[in-house]
Amino acid sequence: MVLKTIQLKSNAGLDSRAINQLVQVSSQFESDIYLTYNGHKVNCKSIMGVLSLAIPNNAEINLEASGSDDREALKKIIETIESFS
Repeated sequence: MVLKTIQLKSNAGLDSRAINQLVQVSSQFESDIYLTYNGHKVNCKSIMGVLSLAIPNNAEINLEASGSDDREALKKIIETIESFS
């Protein structure tokens, strides 16, 4: 299992376009991937789950991946999130 806390630096927070891209990237991996914000943990492969968090700009989010490709998955997801800024 790999855990990482990052700060979102996107002007719009995680909008629907960014969430769609995040879910597509997450779905490429076998590992279970979760995103936690404000005490709520959702599956990063679920559009509705991530949308329900309504993550604003400058939010601190926790990412968790566990499985055979967890390190690669988390690295790619962080790169994707950082590309939103």
